[in-house]
Amino acid sequence: MTNIKPDRRALFIVNPNARNGRKVADDVRKTLEGGGLTLLEDQIGKGETVSDIILRRRSDCDLIVLGGGDGTLNSSAKGLLETGLPLGVLPLGTANDFARTVGIPPDPLKAAALIVSGQPRPMDLGEVNGQLFFNVASIGFSAELAAQLTEKAKKRFGKLGYALVAARLLARSRLFTAYLEHDGSTEKIRTLQVSVGNGKYYGGGMSVEETATADDGQLDFYSLEVDHWWRLLTLLPSLRKGTQGKWDDVRAFATTELVVKTSRPRPVNTDGELTTWTPAHFKIVRRAINVHAPPATTR
Repeated sequence: MTNIKPDRRALFIVNPNARNGRKVADDVRKTLEGGGLTLLEDQIGKGETVSDIILRRRSDCDLIVLGGGDGTLNSSAKGLLETGLPLGVLPLGTANDFARTVGIPPDPLKAAALIVSGQPRPMDLGEVNGQLFFNVASIGFSAELAAQLTEKAKKRFGKLGYALVAARLLARSRLFTAYLEHDGSTEKIRTLQVSVGNGKYYGGGMSVEETATADDGQLDFYSLEVDHWWRLLTLLPSLRKGTQGKWDDVRAFATTELVVKTSRPRPVNTDGELTTWTPAHFKIVRRAINVHAPPATTR
């Protein structure tokens, strides 16, 4: 028995540039409509964000069904926060880190079935300088990687694209100085990268912290204070598990608000896109959106 009423209207948006966007759209439509949803389709126009569409069509629909990757989700955050409309996610991107964090099936058809059979539950969002993010915001190496990794490369090479560009960047990466202000203290650090996570996964399966969730009401911070780039090779297994905070050259803590300052402005990468610059003021936005995802106890 479905929990979605037959007369519910879903604003259906699929990013046509998503890596798997065109392959499954027709089958996904059948699953959603077969589950009792009336689909109101719209497309992302030139110079338009997903949030623009959501805000424009807010009175036409009862929920948003969004197909794409983490960048597409990021583009929807403002609209979801302002309207309060629940979100159904179809993971069609390269990494789909948010979907993995909250337990949404990687198979788009199974994700569609979850949308028509499940109940939405509240999730947090991160915010930096007014820019919302689902997964992680970072300064340093990851931001440089985001600048170098083009949409064409991501679509053609998938996760391999991250590795190819990352290897080239690592060979010339250098530490930079940053100042952290959090929980009543100020710290000066030398780091290759700082990351601030709302959820657990980012960057194609890397983990901010092994116990992090997208509904725990806190941000998880870590800083890679390594002497040599090759040190990251030994850290890689921990970075994937989210246990890097146990290493001596990785600073890690949980907080709800944080400011990162640098001697010159540095770009901030939010969910794979460069959206703002340092100084960067981070905070958690509790229970900001509602997402169709499995119950927390089943993850």
